[in-house]
Amino acid sequence: MNAIQTKPTILIVGGAGYIGSHINCALNERGYNTIIFDNLVYGHESFVQWGKFILGDLADKNQLRLLFSQYKIDAVMHFAAYAYVGESVTDPYKYYINNVANTLNLLEVMQEFDVKTLVFSSTCAVYGTPQEIPITENHPQNPINPYGRTKLMMEHIMADAAQAYGLGYAALRYFNAAGADPGGRIGEWHDPETHLIPLVLEAARDQSRSITVFGTDYETPDGTCIRDYIHVNDLSSAHCLALDHLFDQPGEYVFNLGNGQGFSVKEIIDSAREITGRGINVIYGQRRPGDPAKLVGNAQKMLSTLNWTPQSSSIKTILQTAWDWLQVKEQKYKT
Repeated sequence: MNAIQTKPTILIVGGAGYIGSHINCALNERGYNTIIFDNLVYGHESFVQWGKFILGDLADKNQLRLLFSQYKIDAVMHFAAYAYVGESVTDPYKYYINNVANTLNLLEVMQEFDVKTLVFSSTCAVYGTPQEIPITENHPQNPINPYGRTKLMMEHIMADAAQAYGLGYAALRYFNAAGADPGGRIGEWHDPETHLIPLVLEAARDQSRSITVFGTDYETPDGTCIRDYIHVNDLSSAHCLALDHLFDQPGEYVFNLGNGQGFSVKEIIDSAREITGRGINVIYGQRRPGDPAKLVGNAQKMLSTLNWTPQSSSIKTILQTAWDWLQVKEQKYKT
């Protein structure tokens, strides 16, 4: 009689946050077992609707050892980074401690317990100011803020760990994650909120609010910045494919995760007016230092290696799911 085959157990560090919770959902839908480890500094326990939740912090190496000794963990997905670019400039120690030192705690405990598979949440911020568009994985890496430098530092550390200890990893460099679970169960919920799409939709929901457009004189068709937006569900499917690939072919992988096309700030606002059927008050401001005119990723490597194709990343789908989630959030959490 054949033994019953069970899906691997995945530790999702930062799994109560925006991206981590959607990936937790996707993994469970695919039959994986999940353990969510989160300190809830920015995450929401109500988002942990699948798997087992453990309140904890990467700063506590002994707690990590206890976790790994209690559960047979087959792989780790890491989302527990601080990600406010402006704050990283004013408080860089906070970012180097959490994003680098605390992640080293995780890597060391993984090594102690012989867990050699890691999917790591990286960022297009490792590239810095783009020298060419669209950006490929071979673009020079010259981050312009501490947040981007912490992510690049971790990529270097993982590469060294692969050579020294046999770590297999996939570093996924996101562009702009957006949208929400189509069922309205989870979505984007940051405090403070700095991302364009939820801010635009908040201005649609609350007519006393406005959205500021920083710069209208860029060398783009309508003068406003262009960014690459990818639906969080497409992001989730990419993580699942990367995990499966690591199990099948352990190694070192780096992939861009983007939509391959850009939408301007004005296009986002106009589409949001159409989706919501509401007016949006706009304030036109000056350019912000360090904002490139266009930031669009080339995800061809992910497509060709893992046969990944975005399915939900039209701007209307992104905005509709984000708008639907905002209504649920308002009603359920009285925001």
